[in-house]
Amino acid sequence: MIFFYYIFAALVYLLAAPFLLILSFYKEKYKKSLKSRFFLYKNLRQSQSDLYFHACSFGEIKSIMPLAQNFQDYSISTITQTGFEEALKHTKKVNFFPFEIFVPFWMRPCKVLVIFEAELWLMLVFMAKFYNAKVILLNARISDKSFRNYKRFAFFYRLVFKYIDVVFAQSQKDKERLGQLGASNVIAYRNIKANIAQKKLKNYTKTKTRVIILASTHENEESLLLEKIKLADNDQLIVAPRHPERFGEVESILKSFCQKNDYNMQRFSDLDLKQGDFAQAFNAKCLLLDVLGELENLYQVSDIVFLCGSFVDNIGGHNPIEAARWNNVIISGKYYFNQESLYQEVDDLYICEDIDQINGFLQQQLKISSLKKQGDLNEVILSIKEGLDARKSI
Repeated sequence: MIFFYYIFAALVYLLAAPFLLILSFYKEKYKKSLKSRFFLYKNLRQSQSDLYFHACSFGEIKSIMPLAQNFQDYSISTITQTGFEEALKHTKKVNFFPFEIFVPFWMRPCKVLVIFEAELWLMLVFMAKFYNAKVILLNARISDKSFRNYKRFAFFYRLVFKYIDVVFAQSQKDKERLGQLGASNVIAYRNIKANIAQKKLKNYTKTKTRVIILASTHENEESLLLEKIKLADNDQLIVAPRHPERFGEVESILKSFCQKNDYNMQRFSDLDLKQGDFAQAFNAKCLLLDVLGELENLYQVSDIVFLCGSFVDNIGGHNPIEAARWNNVIISGKYYFNQESLYQEVDDLYICEDIDQINGFLQQQLKISSLKKQGDLNEVILSIKEGLDARKSI
């Protein structure tokens, strides 16, 4: 089965390679990642370490760091450029994860492989077991929509799970679904994204106004929300797109909104924040957050957060933990199917079932959302240490 899968993947690669090469030169978002993943540019071999973490992108890399930092030496692979840059803040042993046909030649021996969430690459787990590594699937989840798709290819996932030693699922429901797909030794744990370490923030001053953030917006969400939202005289609005390649597009949408309502606007990149005086620098009605890494800084000076990725039906929501740390009212759309377990970690998180309700929420005195008490990661740490200790002589 592995042989035929490899041949199939090689044929797919031969067909796709010319298009991927062109895309790697013309699509800014993918320039570095595509060259490294599909053509091994500056990525011929994986960085060596006994402990190897693999996670897809920026949010997942942030989520594994409280766990990874319990160990002195580890390597990380990721899929996206933002994930790569975030991982580099913590270790130099970072690689883009290559297309599967390269994995047997690229991957170095390790003693423990930790895969985060849904990164179920057959060649990755197969090679890990070839090197006699312990394979751990962490924070595993399967949404209602994904479960239907997984079941169509149940024969494939049974093969993948054959090479996974232990699975830490986000919930009991996830545990049961994973079991149906062939996973064994599944533990109903919790969503460890709730354990994301709180980074040191910039000390921005808070305005005297009510600051509303549209956080991590996606295509069509800005237009959808801005068409309905009615700002009071004492309101200021911040729009924070999820993806940097959309900054220009969202700026045009926000400009149109401001012109229609006779508002002025600023870009965050134009603010003078040398002294951290955000209250003085933010003097317009609306602000476009057009830089990365500032959203949590702004959560500490905001009052209401519309947690986006949940007002359109194709994303599944975003992590509410960071917003909940900073005394905000959090309002989400109804499409949060990828974040159900994390939403359960927050008290008083409001769900907007209909976009026409958003102004009703803004007119109410709502309770501030807050985090429930978080557990530790000891069970996962112990599982990793057991794998490392059992293979000391290897």
